[in-house]
Amino acid sequence: MKLVLLTAIGVGGATMIGSVIGFLFKKASHKFSDIVLSFAAGVMLAAAVLGLVLPSLEYGGKFGLLITIAGIFAGAVCLNFIDKLVPHLHKLAGADIETHKSTNLSKVLLFVTAIAIHNLPEGIAAGVGFGSGDTSQALMIAGGIALQNIPEGMVIIGPMLAAGVSPKRTFGLAMLTGVVEVLGTLIGYFAVSVASAILPFALAFAGGTMLYVISDEMIPETHAHGSERGATYSLLVGFCVMLVTDVLLG
Repeated sequence: MKLVLLTAIGVGGATMIGSVIGFLFKKASHKFSDIVLSFAAGVMLAAAVLGLVLPSLEYGGKFGLLITIAGIFAGAVCLNFIDKLVPHLHKLAGADIETHKSTNLSKVLLFVTAIAIHNLPEGIAAGVGFGSGDTSQALMIAGGIALQNIPEGMVIIGPMLAAGVSPKRTFGLAMLTGVVEVLGTLIGYFAVSVASAILPFALAFAGGTMLYVISDEMIPETHAHGSERGATYSLLVGFCVMLVTDVLLG
């Protein structure tokens, strides 16, 4: 339990780390942020497949394939539903938010709320990973999500400062989005601990949410500013780094 709690704090804390970087480097180039986010996407892709989808097949027994496919689509549909209620990064973090000082405050707050809401299922995915009992796989999943949270934390800062939010309140709101992820991690862990029978479906569900985030949010965002080639190779590097890590720890 202590390891789960520390991991939850680490996953949420990654957003805060990104926020600090955002304060220090307010003018970070799109190319830099795209490369970092693409690397995180590659890490998350490997974590989703190796740490969630394949274990779901393994624990699913006779109906493992059916359970895994159903879980993946359930996770994706869940995030799709959330997207319809609260649009996410690549729909709100456009040039109007990033470059114009006349940004409407309510839109910025919607932007922050969207990140917080989307962080909940990501946190749950990190917590569910511990349900398989494979600590190394669980930490790999959490590490992938944490890496994604760093550039996400960086992105939060600029729009709020441009909208006139004080630096202190800006950092407080950024911290709040990280706290949501900590709660999600604990929810995911306790859910599969209390009802181990749902583990195969829960693993696949978490994998589906991560695959959805990668395809629907991270890749479009990293390919929107002219750095497609670098972003693609960065994703491959991130995937291979986690692949090597998984083999060495396996």
